[in-house]
Amino acid sequence: MEEAQFATTGVDTLETKITAGKYGYIDQMLIIKKGRVIYNKSFENDYQVISKGQSGILGCGYQSCQDSNEINIYNYYHPSYHPYYQGSRLHSLQSVTKSIAATIMGIAVKNGQIPNLDKKVLDYFEDYDLSQTDERLKEATLYHLLCMQLGISWNENTAPLDSNNQVVQMEKSEDWIQYVLQQPMDSQPGEKWVYSSGASHLMSGIIKKATGMDIASYAEQNLFGPLDINKYHWKTTPKGFQDTEGGLYLTAEDLAKIGQLYLNKGVWNGQQILSEEWIKEATKKHVIDLYGDGGKEGYGYQWWRPGDEEEIWAAMGFGQQFLVVLPQYEVIGVLNGWNIFDIEAEYIFPDLLDVLKESNLEQ
Repeated sequence: MEEAQFATTGVDTLETKITAGKYGYIDQMLIIKKGRVIYNKSFENDYQVISKGQSGILGCGYQSCQDSNEINIYNYYHPSYHPYYQGSRLHSLQSVTKSIAATIMGIAVKNGQIPNLDKKVLDYFEDYDLSQTDERLKEATLYHLLCMQLGISWNENTAPLDSNNQVVQMEKSEDWIQYVLQQPMDSQPGEKWVYSSGASHLMSGIIKKATGMDIASYAEQNLFGPLDINKYHWKTTPKGFQDTEGGLYLTAEDLAKIGQLYLNKGVWNGQQILSEEWIKEATKKHVIDLYGDGGKEGYGYQWWRPGDEEEIWAAMGFGQQFLVVLPQYEVIGVLNGWNIFDIEAEYIFPDLLDVLKESNLEQ
């Protein structure tokens, strides 16, 4: 992508606050307008120093693990794997992965390998033990899954991040898909919105069943390859499925290409990678008032729709990972951070949005 100058009071102020640590640990901020890079800056954080002495449910930090087996891809404190993958520029995306996995689902729909979103979820898991599966799950469709309305009881956002949290339990289980399928239901599919990384992980199994390829290989062929994304890392579960709830690592520049693909209505270098109709539906507010408090925030196909007055498409992840698209401004913002440690920090997203809107000013 071409580069251009971007110097405004807003971005200067934001950069100053990042450097001063007001937002905690921010690793990179990238802004693209009309296909041109107008701001791109990395911020140095020494995660060996930051993580040293840290230990808890999320893992153990540098020189803080009792056993070498604790240093693994699901140890969120250890700098070998988080936030960067083994010293590379590949940054953990956490739940931004969900939006990309849903994009890959959209490609499988375009290619005819998934007929439509009315297909039942359990049609893709006939090889699993469904004897403990709630009868109501038989009515759940791919649409329900993508919109976080599967009906499975899931306490990810309503419980402390401890051993009782279901996302923690799932990540420690041997078979993630089986774990999700045997969870109890607390509503009919489509009845209510519940944020569930377990539901999102089912996308890995669905792609494998629908295409005969694991989702990473399918992405290489149908998304990463065409977008010239040559370097990535994707965590795999003990059963060999890619972690579609939060396991993908990309550079900020390559993540921005996903946003650009959405801005381009699914076209990349003249090739229709993703259908325009899918992009329209994926970024639509299929669910609103997510928390029952009258809020205007909405949810699409694993994409967030924050705000009400302006159209904003956002992929968001643990630790402050953001891919933000403002279609009316033709602006894309990417921010990577790693705010998982116990420090006081302002939430950067509102200020990031202000800067992205400011970039609509004539340069």
